[in-house]
Amino acid sequence: MDQKEYWNSVSETKLFTLPFDGELFSGYAGKDSIIVDVGCGYGRVLKILQDEGYGNLTGYDFSEMMINRARRESLQIRFETMEKGKIPREDESADAVILFAVLTCIVSDEKQEALIKEIRRVLKPDGILYVNDYLLNPNERNQERYRKYEKELGVYGAFILPEGAICRHHSEEHIKELFREFETLEYKHVVYTTMNGHESPGFTFIGRKKKT
Repeated sequence: MDQKEYWNSVSETKLFTLPFDGELFSGYAGKDSIIVDVGCGYGRVLKILQDEGYGNLTGYDFSEMMINRARRESLQIRFETMEKGKIPREDESADAVILFAVLTCIVSDEKQEALIKEIRRVLKPDGILYVNDYLLNPNERNQERYRKYEKELGVYGAFILPEGAICRHHSEEHIKELFREFETLEYKHVVYTTMNGHESPGFTFIGRKKKT
């Protein structure tokens, strides 16, 4: 089962768990900001923002079934599918991009770099990127599966869940390099509850697009 097939198959049942810090986000994005959620799933974060009074919201995901669910549950928010990692919008057209538990679904460094480049393209000068994602977990359960799948998946920290999803946890050195073209405004460690109910270390990052 490939990753699109997997996420389509669980689109009606999965519940995502990473918390959205509305107070933190509101310090960098006003209610009239143009906000884009890349990898929006069924639109959970955008629905929170809508409830908090934000109005210019768009979500993108590569899973057609997730987008169908999002459209059905949030009629006033715009949702579109992404093809081949491309965000279907114009250059410098967003004030803020949200990226929640998306990097964990992308195994290769190259594809992660390509997505961050695409996000920079659609962000306005001085635009904001808000990321929540997972760091390497030091417990033996995770270390064992990192070692088990390193050769097969080509990166330490990636693994395959029993239901077929491929996930990745990240070193802080990798995250720092990935966001090198953003000015760090917020970075903090967080312990998240995964979608399968386990606790795992992660991070919250807010960065401002640097001028090139």
